[in-house]
Amino acid sequence: MKRLLLGIVAAFCIALASTLVTASPAQAASTCNKGETIAMGKYYVTNNLWGNNSGSGWQCTWNNWQSGDTIGWGTSWEWSGSSYSVKSFSSSVLGWHWGWQRPGTELPVRLSDNRSVATSWNYSVNATGTMNVAYDLWLHPQSNPDWSNNPTDEIMIWPYKIGGAGPAGTRQATVTLGGGTWDLYRGWIDAGNGVGWNVFSFVRTTNTNSVNFDLRDFTSNLVNRGWLSNSKYLTSVQAGTEVFTGRGQLDTNSYWVDVR
Repeated sequence: MKRLLLGIVAAFCIALASTLVTASPAQAASTCNKGETIAMGKYYVTNNLWGNNSGSGWQCTWNNWQSGDTIGWGTSWEWSGSSYSVKSFSSSVLGWHWGWQRPGTELPVRLSDNRSVATSWNYSVNATGTMNVAYDLWLHPQSNPDWSNNPTDEIMIWPYKIGGAGPAGTRQATVTLGGGTWDLYRGWIDAGNGVGWNVFSFVRTTNTNSVNFDLRDFTSNLVNRGWLSNSKYLTSVQAGTEVFTGRGQLDTNSYWVDVR
């Protein structure tokens, strides 16, 4: 099943999600192909269907507009299969994702440098099934990881979820920061072949369609707990939707990240 989208459909085959489709506010782009990406200034939007083998369905992703470092984009989907398995994380990527695609990302930054990583995200969701809207942060012990360097830590921030979506790990605490109250989970991701990393998830206790906070507040909370070393480097900030099952659409009306 295909959904008619505005713009030009990118149709290049890729290896390791390395194809890049140039986009601008005057020249929209869209893709329904797994792993393809659309450049949007220092970010890129990726149709990341990493878990599609656990179900069946489709997903498409497109850009809408860009003004400086602020962007708008969207994604729509329909997935069936296990309600406990993520099928996709179509998202905006700033920085590393098993390699680097865009210049001027302002990343990585070492946590001990205490740099502000301000962000704002306004979005709308029209969906059924099981899904979330989430930030996904990646951290490394080295300042310049490449495609071969797996992360040691992952931090997810869920401001929105439906259908009983839940994170990896177990709930450890409830915290108030970033303008909301969050259940904090701690777990481990086993990626196979002896590869894995810590995962920490902040799940908002009430859904919201708009956030404006400093990501440093979330990393500092983990550092203060002794769960995360402040010698680690924040290498990537991603923002999108994890879809387990169902159909729907996420529209990012406005999104930006600024390292200060």
